[in-house]
Amino acid sequence: MSTSIERSITIDLPVRTVYDQWTQFEDFPLFMEDVEKVEQLTDAELMWTAKIRGVERQWRARITEQTPDQRIAWTAVEGPEHGGAVTFHALNDSTTKVMYQMDFEPTGFLEHYADKVGLIESRVEDDLENFAEFISTRGKATGAWRGEIERKAS
Repeated sequence: MSTSIERSITIDLPVRTVYDQWTQFEDFPLFMEDVEKVEQLTDAELMWTAKIRGVERQWRARITEQTPDQRIAWTAVEGPEHGGAVTFHALNDSTTKVMYQMDFEPTGFLEHYADKVGLIESRVEDDLENFAEFISTRGKATGAWRGEIERKAS
């Protein structure tokens, strides 16, 4: 049975700054607690390594859609089954709302348990808060990728 998580956070920075930082996937371990490493293989392919409760997991994700300052969507192509999207909404010139949505298929007893008691949702909330603190403290992005990836028709 698939699980869906939706969370959002408002950040007091312009949408371009927030979006630009989100495109710096290799920086994710700086604010995502369980993420050990993200390796950008191509513009659209990422290899993730996470250690969750002492268990190392790896997966390859493909960015299926990317529109600067608006949206990044992905799906796993290897490893745990999941996918989702992050959207960026300019509330005004200096405030951005980030909306995160992910669907995943828990596997094994520990993932099912963590899902049932809300640990995975809690981790997503914490990671969004850590991201907001990371970018707010800096006040600027560590880099940017302004390219587009167009969604392919199914």
